[in-house]
Amino acid sequence: MAEHRTVMVAARVTPAEHAAWREKAAAAGVSPSVLLREAMARTHTWTASARSVERERTRQIARIGNNLNQLARWANTHASAAEAFSVIAHLVSFERSLLAVARIDEDAADAR
Repeated sequence: MAEHRTVMVAARVTPAEHAAWREKAAAAGVSPSVLLREAMARTHTWTASARSVERERTRQIARIGNNLNQLARWANTHASAAEAFSVIAHLVSFERSLLAVARIDEDAADAR
């Protein structure tokens, strides 16, 4: 037996937001209530700890990308002097760094 919806949720929106939501609901062929329930069911939120882990992961990836760009610039500038072994060693180092960043706090709850 279906549970009856008896609780009303209120949100303050601008008239333009309200109109946009009603238009989206009409385009989907559902009521605004159904549209909002479906949208909220698909929404994931972050815990504070997961957010900080993701922020640190993004910073680390940016640093690794910066180092990779510097290596590529150096290799392009000094193509004749670039030793393939040295460049490959650096690329392997970047790969290891990326794998380590991917494992940062794997046990932390990501999106909820």
